[in-house]
Amino acid sequence: MKQQASSRGAGVWALVITSVAGFMAALDNLVVTTALPSIRESLGGRLEELEWTVNAYTLTFAVLLMTGAALGDRFGRRRLFIAGLTVFTAASAAAALSPGIDELIAFRAVQGVGAAVMMPLTLTLLTAAVPPARLGMALGFFGAVTGLAVASGPLIGGSLTEHISWQWIFWLNVPVGLILLPLARLRLAESYAPEARLDVPGTVLVSGGLFGIVYALVSSTSDGWTDPLVLTGLIAGTLLLGVFVRHGFRAKNPVLPMRLFRDRAFFGINVASLLMFLGMFGSIFLLSQFLQNALGYSPTEAGLRMLPWTGMPMLVAPVAGYLADRFGGRPVVVTGLALQAVGLGLFAAVLEPDVAYSAQLPGLVVGGIGMALYFAPAASLVMSSVRPGEQGIASGANNALREVGGALGVAVLAAVFSARGGYGSPRAFSDGTVPAVWIGAGAVALAALTALLIPRRRRVSGPAPESSEERVSVAV
Repeated sequence: MKQQASSRGAGVWALVITSVAGFMAALDNLVVTTALPSIRESLGGRLEELEWTVNAYTLTFAVLLMTGAALGDRFGRRRLFIAGLTVFTAASAAAALSPGIDELIAFRAVQGVGAAVMMPLTLTLLTAAVPPARLGMALGFFGAVTGLAVASGPLIGGSLTEHISWQWIFWLNVPVGLILLPLARLRLAESYAPEARLDVPGTVLVSGGLFGIVYALVSSTSDGWTDPLVLTGLIAGTLLLGVFVRHGFRAKNPVLPMRLFRDRAFFGINVASLLMFLGMFGSIFLLSQFLQNALGYSPTEAGLRMLPWTGMPMLVAPVAGYLADRFGGRPVVVTGLALQAVGLGLFAAVLEPDVAYSAQLPGLVVGGIGMALYFAPAASLVMSSVRPGEQGIASGANNALREVGGALGVAVLAAVFSARGGYGSPRAFSDGTVPAVWIGAGAVALAALTALLIPRRRRVSGPAPESSEERVSVAV
């Protein structure tokens, strides 16, 4: 009985520590979006430099996530989790002290390195600590908390920026990190993966490929698509990613085994996640600025007016978890993505420099419900699509693809915005935002179609399977 209580206590501590750490890492993806006008006023910067304050974090986060998972498997997941959390916390303080836009971009990149080591280990530490019977509920809670962090970033960033200063969107991480560090050391159990290996060539290939493509997309807004560096980035990045895919099929221990994508469930949820984050991140990047630059709201007012969208996970996530348990994760994720696409479409259809808030509300509510329905079961779908020994790499791959989607979304939608509009006037800002958000809606709609590839949940008859591998094989 004492052993059972101790196991339950360890699971609760693991859920709390990993959820708070995941919240911090996910929050910093978009917490700067509502603060961008204030950062621009304080430190200066053109559109592409504002993009890099977001993408410097998401890009390093994305390209090193799978390496972070592999390092944890090799040298100890708790040890590397603590190391990543330490780097993330220190870089947050450095970002708050940045004297210029270039320094801010650099420290945002270091933040991403810390988050990349920390984030993929949260799910493996949680999976190891929580009993299988409660794992689905724990993963659903973790997914909902992470989704809430992504969604509430604009509100938290706006409130801190207006009432204190934009620097506090980074200072906020410091006390939380300092509290989590001793708790992680005392309450999390150490674990390893047998025969884990690092894939240096794969990491170099994917890092160079993604950097080349995102650099080209961001630079195209100011330099044009025919600029030699833009063309070089696109061509070289595409070639490097092609070699990375080939490497993933042929290498003995690749950072991302491409054979995993032969499974329909793994392929469907990961590609859908990439497209969903592409549409959502890019749209939030522009819409949070639209509310301030075109409609004249303060940072806090902009965050509050996005609350029907960003706050919906708090209300809908428990219902989403129940529906996923009852009907399986696939229909819940597909429905959520479809509603998110409809919400963005409704928003794009009404955007004007003088649009009333009542006209914006339907798109915000529908999009928020869709976001909540997606986030709650997504983590469970990822972890149940692979064998237990592959859950670390699956977690890293899914988080990496989501971050890649976010970086591409900001770059692609900002490029569309720059081509069709600009910061010159409310009308120019609206003219650029509308086509960009329509593209975001299209990307999320494509994500919904891709999620249909996920197999339906198989009903299990007879006694429950005994082994953890069997349990995973019959999950959603």
